[in-house]
Amino acid sequence: MKIWTSEHTFNHPWETVAQAAWRKYPNPMNPAVIGTDVVERKVVNGVLHSHRLVSSKWFFPRWAQALIGTAKICYASEKSEVNPMQRQMTLKTTNLTFCHYIAVDETVKYTPHPSDPSKTLLTQEAVVTVQGVPLSSYMEDLLANKISLNAGKGRQAIEWVIGKLDSEIKELASTAAKSTDELLSHTKKSLDDITSTARKSMDDISSKAKRSLDDIEKFTKANANQRS
Repeated sequence: MKIWTSEHTFNHPWETVAQAAWRKYPNPMNPAVIGTDVVERKVVNGVLHSHRLVSSKWFFPRWAQALIGTAKICYASEKSEVNPMQRQMTLKTTNLTFCHYIAVDETVKYTPHPSDPSKTLLTQEAVVTVQGVPLSSYMEDLLANKISLNAGKGRQAIEWVIGKLDSEIKELASTAAKSTDELLSHTKKSLDDITSTARKSMDDISSKAKRSLDDIEKFTKANANQRS
């Protein structure tokens, strides 16, 4: 049995990192994970419980394939809890493929950093056990190294998702600002059109009134001439 542990600090608040963790896959840093499917999701006492099936491709060397077999797609069960009140996210993953020979139990936790709540502390632990095949200890070392490599890619993926989220927010803000500018421009144009129409109407009224006064004046003069 091999136990692998790791810690990492993200310079982002817990809410941002937790949201990025949900959107972690797929990502260009770790293309081996090809999909996640939600099996069950529920909220109990304000805590979100989720069960997902994770699909990935594991590339074992030929000698390992000769011992445990091959699989085009490997599956793992991931159960998680998100407690927004306590600001804690915990994910526990267990492999389903090759489970007769290999057991990989991984626990990942995201919590606010104890010395700086504006940052997030990631803690990881994986327990690797290989049994029933030769070279079990060597295979455990191989898997532990693979987990360590993937953990580094996973941290990069979190940063990538956060950058993507920031871009989406900026794009939304830009779109909203553009829409506001277009609305203000349209409103100004409408007001200008209304003002122009009103002025034209006033000019028409003034012109008609002047013509009416001229007609009345001409009529009055004509009657006066007739009487004289």
